Amino acid sequence: MPIYEYECQQCGQQISRLQKLSDAPLADCPVCQRPALKKLLSLPGLRFKGSSGCETGFKLDTHQNLAKCGAGGSCPGCPASR
Repeated sequence: MPIYEYECQQCGQQISRLQKLSDAPLADCPVCQRPALKKLLSLPGLRFKGSSGCETGFKLDTHQNLAKCGAGGSCPGCPASR
């Protein structure tokens, strides 16, 4: 489940909530109780790891990453594609 960030357009309070993709966006601010929350754009922190893909950005030893890569260097950021 992704973490969504919201900001109240009335009082400026910022909150983060863990929500399902199918959940409706939050509307009411927990501080001022007004329906003024706006969903913010933010970058997720993701880590893709598995037998069919690369593990990127978490290990400095590229030889170890190359050995784990089962995608042949086709995934973005893969050390094998350099």
